[in-house]
Amino acid sequence: MVARVTGMARSTIARGIKELEQKPKAETGRVRKPGGGRKLRRVQDATLLADLRRLVDPATRGDPMRILLWTSKSLRHLSVALEARGHKVSPHVVADCLRELGYSLQANRKSREGSQHMDRNAQFQYLNDQATAFLAASQPVISVDTKKKELVGNYKNNGQEWRPKAGPEAVNVHDFIDPKLGRAVPYGVYDITDNKGWVSVGTDHDTASFAVHAIGRWWAAMGHQRYPQASRLMITADGGGSNGYRVRLWKIELQALADRLRIPITVCHLPPGTSKWNKIEHRLFSFITLNWRGKPLRSFRTIVQLIAATTTTTGLKVRAELDENKYPKGAKISDAQMADIQLLPHSFHGDWNYTISPR
Repeated sequence: MVARVTGMARSTIARGIKELEQKPKAETGRVRKPGGGRKLRRVQDATLLADLRRLVDPATRGDPMRILLWTSKSLRHLSVALEARGHKVSPHVVADCLRELGYSLQANRKSREGSQHMDRNAQFQYLNDQATAFLAASQPVISVDTKKKELVGNYKNNGQEWRPKAGPEAVNVHDFIDPKLGRAVPYGVYDITDNKGWVSVGTDHDTASFAVHAIGRWWAAMGHQRYPQASRLMITADGGGSNGYRVRLWKIELQALADRLRIPITVCHLPPGTSKWNKIEHRLFSFITLNWRGKPLRSFRTIVQLIAATTTTTGLKVRAELDENKYPKGAKISDAQMADIQLLPHSFHGDWNYTISPR
């Protein structure tokens, strides 16, 4: 019957039956016997791995590293370099060898902060102690900073969002600034206790006047309502930029704000080179960036609406408004003006920690 169905000779079928009867167990899975086939290139070529390690080792200097010193170490480039040393390998073999050596594709990681100030940790501890005391007394503590300036117009914005397949949003090829629209300058105020943020989107320069005006707008719109009994205010800020501890205009404007609010303002600056630890960076700005990822910031109105729509599952709410006032750069502050400020340096690092009282 098998012969009729398959067309095979009866003798062939008989030999197959005999082979099955002679084998107690039919082999499954692997067809080729272990050890069969061509040997791996790294087994055939005893010096391949050593030469490849010298090529990719970042500490290697001189030949043969020099041929790749200023070239990306792609698999193709490594394959060509190895062939120059007598190894016949394809890019796929190079990839296998790299994995054998324990290598993988790695990106740069921001982890080195450079030289650290000797009082870095002590300043963090002092700042924390000051904030803890303010919060325990139900006094407002805010974190302030300027977010990265953004080009306004039909420009690419990093990130992705869901759209119909093969229908990406078309944006300009070049990121040349539009002289009519310019850049948006978002200055943020983050209320640490209330988990709420305020962002003034400026259209002019990022100056200390703009920064303090944004703090004043936050107080008028949100702060005073949240803290009606406040008798003092604490600000944590970076050590540089428009709210830097060396900026004279920053202190002049804070004096005017203290006079207007009729409460003393305590400022504690983060140590140099530690701006990423500012709470506003990872509690407000990071979520704004996530919210507008992949969306071209075509107008100031778009920017304000995207910022104001930012929320989190932990209850973050943000209010944003456009600030079209002019804030010219290069304001000169005299020594006499500085002497008129009611500034009391703290006993620890008075340049970083100080209180400005109303006059």
